[in-house]
Amino acid sequence: MVQLLRFAMYAGVHVLLISRLVLFDLGWCFFYLGFLLFLPISTSIVVQLLLSFAMGLTIDIFYDTGGLHAAAAVLLGFVRPWVLRLLTPRDGYDSSDTVNVHQMGWQWFGVYMSLLVLLHHAAFFLLELGSFRHIGLTLGKMLVSALFTSLALLIVQLLFFPVRRGRN
Repeated sequence: MVQLLRFAMYAGVHVLLISRLVLFDLGWCFFYLGFLLFLPISTSIVVQLLLSFAMGLTIDIFYDTGGLHAAAAVLLGFVRPWVLRLLTPRDGYDSSDTVNVHQMGWQWFGVYMSLLVLLHHAAFFLLELGSFRHIGLTLGKMLVSALFTSLALLIVQLLFFPVRRGRN
């Protein structure tokens, strides 16, 4: 039930507010990625893929983008467990661990966010382009959009995710 509310919140905020924010006609914020990136670490791959497809399809329906968001989101959902495995701390993850900048630390969170957001944006913009004709402009869109999205999601983390408390 909580995930369903988070899904609706991320999709709703993206469709109603964030999608209208554009930086210099070069950068877009894909706010809905926060739902996929901040899923609990213990979420199974099948559930991640289904949620990724559902979120991407929801955004595609609102923007008539023909499956671009769904394809890029499913790729993100598919690669996320590998990135989590790559970034596993020496002691492993606790069952209660979440993707949280306060809990996992700035360096871990920065690498996690950068890898997955850049991968998503590369897939999205290269699929949108359909060729390598204007690759310079597309690379610019990828980088500016990745920075914009990462900054927005970092702000969400800092404002709405709990700060780690000291262990007794």
